[in-house]
Parts: sequence; structure tokens; C-alpha cells
Amino acid sequence: MNLKNSIFLLLIFSFGLVFSQNPKSRADDYFFEYDFENAVLAYETDIADGFLLTPKQRLNLADSYFRTDSFDKASNLYVELFTQDSIMDNLQFNRMLQSLSKSSEDVELKAFIDNQVNGLTKELLENADFNNKMFADAVQNELGFKIFNLSANSEQSDFSATFYKEGVLFTSGRPNPRKKDYQPAGESYLDIYYGEMDELGFLKSAELFSGVEKTEYHKATPYFSEDLGSYFYVLSNTEGGELAFDENGKNSLAIGYEKEGGDFQFLLKDLSTSFYYPYYHKETDRLYFAADFENGYGGTDIYFVYTNKGQVMSAPINLGPRINSPGNEISPYIFENSLYFSSDIFYGIGGMDIYKSNINGDSFSIPVNLGPQINSDEDDFGFIIKNYHEGLLGYFSSNRPGGKGKDDIYGFMVDEKPGFQTFALNGKVVKLSDYSGISEATVRAYDENGQLLQEVVSDVDGNYSLEVPWQNAVRLEATKSKYSIFSLFLNEDKMKSQQQKILNMGIAYYDDLVEEQEGQTVVKLNKFYFDKNQTKITEAIAIELNKVVDAVQRFPAIQLRIETHTDSRGSSTTNFKLSQKRSDNIKKYLVQQGVPESNILYSVGYGEDKILNNCKNGVYCIDFLHKENQRSLIVVLNDNILFE
Repeated sequence: MNLKNSIFLLLIFSFGLVFSQNPKSRADDYFFEYDFENAVLAYETDIADGFLLTPKQRLNLADSYFRTDSFDKASNLYVELFTQDSIMDNLQFNRMLQSLSKSSEDVELKAFIDNQVNGLTKELLENADFNNKMFADAVQNELGFKIFNLSANSEQSDFSATFYKEGVLFTSGRPNPRKKDYQPAGESYLDIYYGEMDELGFLKSAELFSGVEKTEYHKATPYFSEDLGSYFYVLSNTEGGELAFDENGKNSLAIGYEKEGGDFQFLLKDLSTSFYYPYYHKETDRLYFAADFENGYGGTDIYFVYTNKGQVMSAPINLGPRINSPGNEISPYIFENSLYFSSDIFYGIGGMDIYKSNINGDSFSIPVNLGPQINSDEDDFGFIIKNYHEGLLGYFSSNRPGGKGKDDIYGFMVDEKPGFQTFALNGKVVKLSDYSGISEATVRAYDENGQLLQEVVSDVDGNYSLEVPWQNAVRLEATKSKYSIFSLFLNEDKMKSQQQKILNMGIAYYDDLVEEQEGQTVVKLNKFYFDKNQTKITEAIAIELNKVVDAVQRFPAIQLRIETHTDSRGSSTTNFKLSQKRSDNIKKYLVQQGVPESNILYSVGYGEDKILNNCKNGVYCIDFLHKENQRSLIVVLNDNILFE
């Protein structure tokens, strides 16, 4: 693996120039000049000569080990600095984890992460666990497509393709007669090139693109919006035609905007902040990009701004810890409601890997590594894809072995989206009584053997989304305290159809199913009456008793007592026998409908023993007053301990 030609090239080597301030040793000079091999030698010489390195210099040495693939030395020094509460930032924390993943057994990395779990975001841990399971268990789409290197690639860096009319625009550091060489990279300042595409996705040629304003410095990572007829791209900050630096000597990148045949304007510019990889999403009128703001989650994070047809209308909004990590996230691209981006987070295959996250409103599913068909042991980034003829055409960039230059653009044609197969689902958890959303409900997915695959919690409006490695079958559950359990089993065929749809999970609130009557908790039923002197369950009675069946199905632990009462008309003995027979018939009906007998502890007939009004023996009452005493109650006996 050769990380020094990947992340380094993308985020610093190709883009930004920082002049070191008052270096204390030649080793510092090498480090700030990005000559990491000589920096290692110089720092090690200082140590051998008895010089005490400062914590910052020791961190520089760890970074230099990392840049030169000395992962054993890097991990040892990073961990030592980390345990000493050093000045390590989030990006260097990710490099430490990357070094551990490449130099130690998985169990050692897991043990280290487990020890630091309280300092890591919940999303990072979930993302890592999910992707590790994907590699261990998931089915990958065996699409059988061939990835091809473009003949238009050069010996220099070629990357970041974007679809443009009959071909693609891309970035290159190849020799350019109108530009100086960028010394840290040893190649020309980056510029935008155009290649015309043939029917198979190959580029017929590559020529300098003249459709945007000229600059002597970096101009790179274009995105063309056909809807706006406009170009978005990054370029070096300049003043008066010369590079502009902040007070720390940093030259950063800005995002520019240019309509076809129109004037250029800056959209996002800050001398201390670099912006990378603009992508305009027409459906939401958002401009996505990567940036190295100080308050991000790691190195570069992915952000967006709201626009009015490309004109910035808001402050940058971070996509949050589900997408951004302690590492670097770059090159956002949206296709068919999925966000594709690249990250060098520690649990990937190589340096930079390409991930896919499904979009659900303003939230994102766990980013899933596209797997070894696209990703390699090296850096893979700048993924784009579109519908093409009967299938899909896409491009990405990589510095994998066998290429022509430092970074090459690779193409592919395929019938289906590449990557691991997953089962993705979203919808709402709703209350059955009024279909309102239920917040903080727990949604779980199990495999066919009952093993928990994923657990998520619904948001304030009841929305949930989950994604698990593809299975032969899944069982879905949703519940919350004092609510019933929603359960659904899906075989593989039903999984394929269901994940194209919204799945709302209805659960019942216990308090909606019960009420207080006569000092006890009973199942909430409309009052029903047996025919005079009859014990038969009529259709009207069955409608109400079915609510009891439903309640037991939703709350299987409830224990019931059936009690039936008559009025005072007739003899007390006859009334007792009548009420007992009615209770027994209610029990018989419930059992026939699937209520376990073990849930019905008692069926009791009280006759006329518990008259509710003054209509007792010998007292004249009109019929509706007598009817007040005719009642059947389904009492919940364990209400007070049901949810302990």
C-alpha cells in the first residue's frame, strides 16, 4: 500500500501549500516540505544524537511513519502519544487506528477500540461494526463487470471525472505549457481536461478544457450541472494573479462557479479553509462539497449549502457523524437517492475507499463499503455513475498498482449497482389508534436464526431506517415500553419487493386498550348485552370480544378474569347460573379465537351480587336502569406489574 500517493496527494499534495514557520530542525523542514522519507531519517538521527523531540515533533514523526507505510512504528508511536494525552487531533486518531488495522491482529484493534468506546461517537462504532459484519458475512453482488483503465490517463495524476455532454471532464497534473510546475508534487499545477467518450465508455482523447476561466494555479475537481448550464470547480486562492496566503502561510482552495459563456465568481472562499469536490444536486438545490473546517469531525468533512440555482443561500451544514468520521471524507455524489463518497476511515479495505449511504429525508443510512470489486488496497475515490443504455456506466479514480500514473481514472459498465447486497428499509413506527408517529421506538432486524442484525431507534416523528447485510430471511420487530410488538417475517422474495417500499409499523399503546371500571383495570370494550335469558355469543358480542383477542395478541403476558353480572330480575340462583354460563361461553369463544387458556385465570358469574344502582330485589326500576347492571368485564389482573 502506498498512502503517500493517495490521501496525501488528494488533500495536500495536489491542493494546498503550507510554508513552515520557524522550523527547529532539518527534520521539521523535510516534514513541512512533505518529504516524509527524509523526515523519518532526520528525526531518527536527532533521537540517536540525544536530542529530545517535542510532542509536536514526535507526532510529526508518527505521521511520517504513516506516510511511508511504516505502520508498525507509526502505531506504536501514535498509541504512546495517545496514552500521554498528546496534541493528537481526530485525523491523527484515525491514522493511529489505520496503522493498528494494518500492523496488528483484528482482535488487538477491537480491544483498543473497546477501551476507547466512551470517547467515540455512537455512529462511528455502529458504522465500523456494520461494515466489519458486511465483510465477514454479507453477499456481494457478483456482477462480473470488467473495470478498465482509460487510455487517456497520463503518467501524472488523473482523477475526479464528471459527466459532461458526450464525454467527461477530469482533473490532471500532466505537463501544461501554460502553467508552472507545482514543486511539492513534481508535476504541473492541476487543470481541467475533456475527453470524448465512445460507446463502451472509453475516452477517445484528452485535451485541455477551454470552457472555464484560465488560471496559472490549481483548477480542479469540476462538476457540470446540465440543468444550470454551469460549472463548479475548485481553484487556488489568488490576489492580483498571485497565490494568496493566510497569516500562517497557507494557500487554500476556493470553489468557483461559472455559467457557460458567462462570468466567473467565487462561491466559497476562505484563505484558511480549503474546499474540495463540489457537487450540485438539482432535486434539492444543494451544493455539496468537502472542507477542512476546524470544527469538523476529522480531516475533511462533507458539507452542503442551500442555494438558489447555484447561488449560495446558507452557511455550510455538516452531514454529521453518520457520514463524517475522524478521517477524511471527500468526493460526494448522489445517484438514485444514494450518497456515494470516499473515506479513509480505519475499517476500510485500503487508504481511501468508496462508500454508499441511502438518503432518507435529511438523514443517512450507515455508509456501506462498496467492496473489493471497486475498492482496492490503495486509494479509491471520485465515484460517479449514471444510467447508460440498458445498464450503468461509471468512473472512479485510484492509485492501485498497474496504472499509468500516480492516480488513474477507471471506468466500468455493469447491469446493476456494484457493491455488497444489503437489505435497506425505512418508514414510520405509528400508534394504531390514530397513526401518529411514535418517537424513541426500538426497531430490530433478526436473521432467520434469531440473531440480532441491527437495532435502531425512531426519531421524534417516528421515522426509522435500517440496513443489514443481505439474508435468506429477516424478522422485523418494533416496540416501545407500554406498547405492543410489531412483528413481520420476510423471506428473500418478500425482502426484494419490500425494500422498494415504505414499511410503516403499527403498534398499540397499552393505555389505549384498557380503562378503569369499578375500581379495576379492564379491556376497553363497548358495552354489549346477551339476549334475554340467553348465553349465546352473538355477532355483536363477538365484535367486542375480538378486541380482547387483539389485546392478548399484542400483549401476550396479560392475565385475565372474565366476570359477568345480571340485573336483579328473576331468582338469584337462576341469575348466578346464567351469568356463570355467559362467562364460560366468553372464555370458550376467546380460546377458539386463539387466546391461550393460560391467559384466562378465572371465568366468574356473579349473578345479581354486585348491583351498581338501587335496582335491587323488590325495587321498581325502568328497563334502562336494570340494563346498567347487566355487564361483562374482562379484567386485567397483572396490570400493576405488566411493564416492570
